[in-house]
Amino acid sequence: QVQLVESGGGSVQAGGSLRLACAVYGSTYGTAYVGWFRQAPGKEREGVAASYLGGGDTYYADSVKGRFTIVQDNAKNVMYLQMNSLKPEDTAMYYCAARFGYTVRWQYADQYMYWGQGTQVTVSS
Repeated sequence: QVQLVESGGGSVQAGGSLRLACAVYGSTYGTAYVGWFRQAPGKEREGVAASYLGGGDTYYADSVKGRFTIVQDNAKNVMYLQMNSLKPEDTAMYYCAARFGYTVRWQYADQYMYWGQGTQVTVSS
């Protein structure tokens, strides 16, 4: 019922910035809950940030607080992940995912039923 289209990945040097976009189709404001995840080689998929598509409380992993920010374009149903002060340890495949309604377990991938294809982020030192 929900389709996600991602873009914005690329390669940057440490300290640089990227903005990832997740376009959401078939969603309903106040119902669709979207999370950003990442998975580095040899590591488990981890939640990075999450929010209702239409706005509201935002949540961030401790590792990205103060550096990553969710930005929403409600006219286009796009949720961005603005990534600043990037570090080599941020290198990973980034995914956006969606579910219906908030979950206290927002950082866990098994809480989401719709997923984008992923976009690679590489940060060099």
